[in-house]
Amino acid sequence: MSPDLPLIWAGLLAVAVLLYVLLDGFDLGIGILFPFARSKEDRDVMMNTVAPVWDGNETWLVLGGGGLLAAFPLAYSILMPALYLPVLLMLGGLILRGVAFEFRFRARRRGRAFWTRMFAGGSMLTTFAQGLILGGFIQGVTVIDDRFAGGQFDWLTPYTLLVACGLTAGYALLGATWLMLKTKDDLHGDARRWARWSAAATAVLLVLVSVATLLVHHRVGLRWGVDVAEMQIRWDMLAPRLAIPGLGLVGLGLVFAGLRRGSHVRPFVGALVVFLSGYLGLAVGFMPYVVPYAIDFRQGAAPDNALGLMLVGAVVIIPMILAYTAWVYWVFRGKVDAESGYH
Repeated sequence: MSPDLPLIWAGLLAVAVLLYVLLDGFDLGIGILFPFARSKEDRDVMMNTVAPVWDGNETWLVLGGGGLLAAFPLAYSILMPALYLPVLLMLGGLILRGVAFEFRFRARRRGRAFWTRMFAGGSMLTTFAQGLILGGFIQGVTVIDDRFAGGQFDWLTPYTLLVACGLTAGYALLGATWLMLKTKDDLHGDARRWARWSAAATAVLLVLVSVATLLVHHRVGLRWGVDVAEMQIRWDMLAPRLAIPGLGLVGLGLVFAGLRRGSHVRPFVGALVVFLSGYLGLAVGFMPYVVPYAIDFRQGAAPDNALGLMLVGAVVIIPMILAYTAWVYWVFRGKVDAESGYH
């Protein structure tokens, strides 16, 4: 029996995107929180907490984007024209924050202030653009004869703006809880306060996005067993899926309980669980589509011989990436202060 290569590659890309969101989310969150830091020294420590890992975290974005092109070329050819502008904004933000990260440590006083603003601006631009991409993906694109047939600004709607705000709050939560894990003294206390506010904002926006998705996008609601047009709920479909928002509530509970008890680890774990819950909820809404709601992963997949050849490389490369990532996080474990880190 031959392996189901399109399904395997759909799973690999789904995992790659999830790992990117979880790992790069907290260092983008640190950039979002940059303007709220008290001093230059605090901002130095904030950057030092992610200096060894931030560029490695983005490996998963390269794998996700490159894998989509190679494994699902039809989907890539439809999604890229539909989302060109927010993708370009995201890439511009990633470039800006990457340059600012390196230049800030080497700049003098006035230059340092400039690159500090660029790092924060690049992080916020990247995050907001990713939110627009996500919102545009959820709401679907217009496809006729396997080609994108919509407008260049179809992705810009009140719904996508709401999703972008929700993702910004979520990344800020990841960044704040990461700082709680990695810092001490006054900066740790500031991170705890930022985590409290961002957790509250994330909870509110998560509810708003979930309700808006069910109300605005009828097809997603039907997959959850909620027929808004007919004002009906199919409990046989909805009941088993309630475990997913339940997981999100568990994550938020871990965050708030950890904040209340002064835990350094639980809030970060809880934030990761919240994102995992949201990701699983998205999967329920659009699986098995790679272009919602027009092209599924089998229709969009490359020929099996190409998928098989690429899988051989993936089997070698992905474990190496995972091993390297785990090793780096292990080597640079523990707290970071002004006397240690990246210079």
